[in-house]
Amino acid sequence: MAVIAVVGGPGAPGATTTALALLLAWPLQPGRRVLLVECDPDGGAVLAGALEGRVEAVYGLRNLAVADRRGLLAQALWEQLIDLSPEGGADRLLLPGLTDPTQAPGLAYTWEPLMEVLHGLEQQGYDVILDLGRSGATGTSAVLARRADVVAATVRTTLRGLSAVRPRLAALAEDLATAGTGADALGLLLVTEGPYSGAEVAREFGLPVLGQLPHAVRTARVLSDGGDITDRRFIRSELMRTARSAADEVQLLVRRRRQRLAPSAAPAQVAAAPTAEGEPSGYPPQAAQPPQQPSPSFGQPPQHGAPPVITTGPVAPLAGLAPQPAAPAPFPAHVQPQHVQPPQHVQPPQQARPPKHAAPSPHVRPEQHVQPQQYVQPQQSPGAPQQYGPSQPYGQPQSVQPQPYAQPAHPQPYAQPPQPHGQAPQQQPHVTYGEVLRAR
Repeated sequence: MAVIAVVGGPGAPGATTTALALLLAWPLQPGRRVLLVECDPDGGAVLAGALEGRVEAVYGLRNLAVADRRGLLAQALWEQLIDLSPEGGADRLLLPGLTDPTQAPGLAYTWEPLMEVLHGLEQQGYDVILDLGRSGATGTSAVLARRADVVAATVRTTLRGLSAVRPRLAALAEDLATAGTGADALGLLLVTEGPYSGAEVAREFGLPVLGQLPHAVRTARVLSDGGDITDRRFIRSELMRTARSAADEVQLLVRRRRQRLAPSAAPAQVAAAPTAEGEPSGYPPQAAQPPQQPSPSFGQPPQHGAPPVITTGPVAPLAGLAPQPAAPAPFPAHVQPQHVQPPQHVQPPQQARPPKHAAPSPHVRPEQHVQPQQYVQPQQSPGAPQQYGPSQPYGQPQSVQPQPYAQPAHPQPYAQPPQPHGQAPQQQPHVTYGEVLRAR
């Protein structure tokens, strides 16, 4: 029928739980199926939550990025699906999301081709629900919300929840009006936790209310943390009843938008109550389509009325069955991973050294040794105040000239007494050591 995007916001309003409730409560006519795709860039939550870790995280959205680079996105999609239908009829399928938020940048160029593939599933009898989480409607994955037929925002009816989601809804409506199919694609899925009614919220935000889900913690825990979805109390719970009503409102909004966008075209085929003749009420009978031959290597999209080909091996349904390990799907011959040798370390090219006797380049001047200038003390006149040269700036080292080593002064001889002018100095007689002893 269409592609429906479920977005969240701050405060964990329950976008994944709501999307999973829509998957299990989606009304299906014979031959039609519904697919839930976890497109939250922050990572998926169904494998560890509703499936309780019984399926290994080897399948999912992350493998589609590699397949898209090889040109095998449409074929690889069918190898990553998991059956969540309680009866095991493969009519309610899941494409698990990312296991690590760091894998989201690798899908930057895959969102657009993935949306093309998902829109093409409508002709094969599939409805698609996208779980965008909190940040899936912005950034590189904003194309998922822009090209969706309906964008349903989950909002808690508390003051904190309404005030936190107000700027997010305003930005999303503006983005859909400028780059999407129109702001009328946006609607509200309320979680009635607070005191505000649906009419008050719709009047305050100016958006239609597509459904009001009760704040049933015990029932919602089956979808968020695992449990038996085949239990009658869960099937007949208020949460699942309101989820079915919300699914009907979403389908009605899709029909109205398509009639407005393409009034001259034929009305789109939607799920409706079958008449006595076996055809959907209010729509012309569909022409019989020729049977399609499945490909022996890949699982082609299933025929109208036939179960899809799921190559992920036996997977335990969501009911309380014994966990069965999912065997990895074998790679076909033309999709075998190639062992690429890591690139060898390349040595950088060495520059050729000039010969020893090569003449220096004329453009390069040899460096000359510059002698530091010595400070010359200016001559000063006697009696004038002493003047000093310019002081060195603070922080710069001052050049200090090494002083020559001062030789020790030789002892001067005993000063002779002054003699009268014109007379020769008197020589002292030489006295020996023995004469000194005899004198004593």
